Amino acid sequence: MFLIAAAVLPAAVLMILVYKSDRLEREPTWLVISLVLLGMVSTALAGTAEQVGARVLELLGISEGSLAYNAIFYFLVVGPAEEGFKFAVLRWRTWRNPAFNCQYDGVVYAVFVSLGFALWENIGYVLMFGWSTAIARALTAVPGHACFGVFMGVWYGIAKRYMLYGMDERGSRAERLCVLIPALLHGCYDFIASLESEIFVLVFLVFISAMFFFAFRLVRRLSRGDDYI
Repeated sequence: MFLIAAAVLPAAVLMILVYKSDRLEREPTWLVISLVLLGMVSTALAGTAEQVGARVLELLGISEGSLAYNAIFYFLVVGPAEEGFKFAVLRWRTWRNPAFNCQYDGVVYAVFVSLGFALWENIGYVLMFGWSTAIARALTAVPGHACFGVFMGVWYGIAKRYMLYGMDERGSRAERLCVLIPALLHGCYDFIASLESEIFVLVFLVFISAMFFFAFRLVRRLSRGDDYI
């Protein structure tokens, strides 16, 4: 029970902070809960896609753990699969929902999906590897998923505004960026973390610090400047 609590707490805290940052109009409780649950579902979908991707790389004769394998796997399989399925459930659940009436709502929705994903993933890792993993992931992986959600949500809100104003081409471009940007960041996160060198530990810390900083700045700025769409 304590391990499960340690796995759930970081995501729960971030959910509360993001929910409270919604300045204009708080989202319905039932809606954000459903997004967390769908985020959990997307974990299984992404896991299946990653198994298929790993099998394809094996058939291609690319050695697991090699630099080439890690680059292909994290940038072309893990990042697109995890962020792609997050976006799929996000759009399915919220795009036509009448509660989606402010641009910042896109950030709230995307972060809740991402934290649902992180929460479920975190429970598995923490139960397998214990307290040290709980602490490490509370400081890196869970906030990392929240950041991916922020960048996804920024473009999701922009896409919604463009579409409502009849700018379909710009809206479609923004929707593509909803997946491409977080997938690239996710791939960078996992790839750098896979490099076994002391210098890359420093690179990883700089990378996540910069990502956390910019995501936090975006949340503050977009929350304060939010308006109805």
